[in-house]
Amino acid sequence: MNLITKTTDLDAFCKRAQTSSYITVDTEFIREKTYWSELCLIQVGLEREAVAIDPLAQDIDLSSFFDLLQNQEIIKVLHSGRQDVEIFYHLTGKIPTPLFDTQIAAMVCGFGESVGYDVLVQKYTQISIDKSSRYTHWGQRPLTDKQLEYALGDVTHLRTVYEKLKEKVTKEDRFHWVEEELAILKDPATYDIDPYAIWKKLRVRSPKPRMLAILRELAAWREITAQERNIPRVRVMRDELMLELAASAPKSQEDLGRMRGRSRFFFNAEDERTILELIEKAQKLPLEDCPDVKKGQDSPAGFSSLVEMLRLLLKICSDKHHVAPKLLATTSDLEDIARSSAPTTPALEGWRYEIFGKSALALKEGKVALGLKNKKIALIEVK
Repeated sequence: MNLITKTTDLDAFCKRAQTSSYITVDTEFIREKTYWSELCLIQVGLEREAVAIDPLAQDIDLSSFFDLLQNQEIIKVLHSGRQDVEIFYHLTGKIPTPLFDTQIAAMVCGFGESVGYDVLVQKYTQISIDKSSRYTHWGQRPLTDKQLEYALGDVTHLRTVYEKLKEKVTKEDRFHWVEEELAILKDPATYDIDPYAIWKKLRVRSPKPRMLAILRELAAWREITAQERNIPRVRVMRDELMLELAASAPKSQEDLGRMRGRSRFFFNAEDERTILELIEKAQKLPLEDCPDVKKGQDSPAGFSSLVEMLRLLLKICSDKHHVAPKLLATTSDLEDIARSSAPTTPALEGWRYEIFGKSALALKEGKVALGLKNKKIALIEVK
């Protein structure tokens, strides 16, 4: 197995890779006990060669590989590459470009939502991947031949998958569809976390502006602390305790000690002081600086029926164009189209508008209807 553990060997490989039109890339990492992913192995495939790079090897310098990721003449091919890109972005501050994600391409080509790598390999190579090493501990050394064989399979078979999917999306003139979806992967905002926006992901019962202000401060502190200590968020504070703190707003360490379930969690004295200071800070905020409590929107008459009709239309369009429904529109997209007089959703933009959004608006406006045509449910123009 070709395992690179020396900088000189890595530099030589990256020099050979400069002549490739594309490279396939995958990573193995662990994250159970850390906030940031710990990179344990990098797999790279050329058209006729594949190597595993050991980033944990003593004194290895990955600079030539990171330079390769920025070579604009070489396409970096990944499968479901968001976490891989996040790792490289965290290490270098740069996103590998240009990119091609075979999972995205497969969804555009009608393989369904979040299609697995093994499914595509079976489809295009008739090879069944041995999954026995999938949950191996990639941080342990030495790596076995079986582990390396499994890891390299993630980039060797990917070459065939990429070439087949690229041919298909090009033939069907859907390359720009893939490019629009890749924009999310290539956007630094996808990986830059705003600590003061984290609270919005939490489910809050009976929210009030002051409570949300406390929650915002606590969630931001937890996020920043988890990053600085490189530990999972839950190791700093669990969601349920954070919500309880926001609701009860304790004013002293004695109040903290009397909280229900407090004994199940541990803070050092400095953390406790910080938490109380953040709660006090949020309590003193002017009400206009607290988060707004969103009120539920009133649904127009026939809302539920229209959503169901749009759901059926979505299936018709996805079947017709062989595209995963989720890629065209989400449930929230359908609800926004049905509820709003001026909906703004991704389903009404770009290529999605052409194959679904335009028909969705026409259905809502009564310009088309759903009916039977040649014994199949289809759109029928209303005259």
